[in-house]
Amino acid sequence: EVQLVESGGGLVQPGGSLRLSCAASGFTFSYYAMSWLRQAPGKGLEWVSTIKTSGSTTYANSVEGRFTISRDNAKNTVYLQMDSLKPEDTAIYQCARHYDHSADFRQRGQGTQVTVSS
Repeated sequence: EVQLVESGGGLVQPGGSLRLSCAASGFTFSYYAMSWLRQAPGKGLEWVSTIKTSGSTTYANSVEGRFTISRDNAKNTVYLQMDSLKPEDTAIYQCARHYDHSADFRQRGQGTQVTVSS
C-alpha cells in the first residue's frame, strides 16, 4: 500500500522558516518524482515544487528563491525547506508521487497545516 505522510507544519511568524517532511512507503521511492502542492482556504490546489528522479528541481514563481525541495532516497523522504514565509503561504501542504514526465498528482498524502501569522 502506497503511503505518503507529511509532517513539520505549524504556526510561524512572517519571515520565519519551516521544514516539511514527507515519509513515503509501499513503493520504490527512487523510481518516482515527488512534488509538493498546497491548498489555501477557499482556493484550489496549487503546485509548489517538484524534484525528479535525477534530482532536478522546479518551483512555482510564488516560492522561487524562498523554498527548497530535496530528497533522501535512503530514507524514502522528500523535504520542503520554506524560508522567508509570508501570510499568503498559509495552506495545507501535501506531497505527491508521480512519474518524471507526468503531472498526475492524485496520489497525495493527507497534508500538514502551515499557518503564517503574527
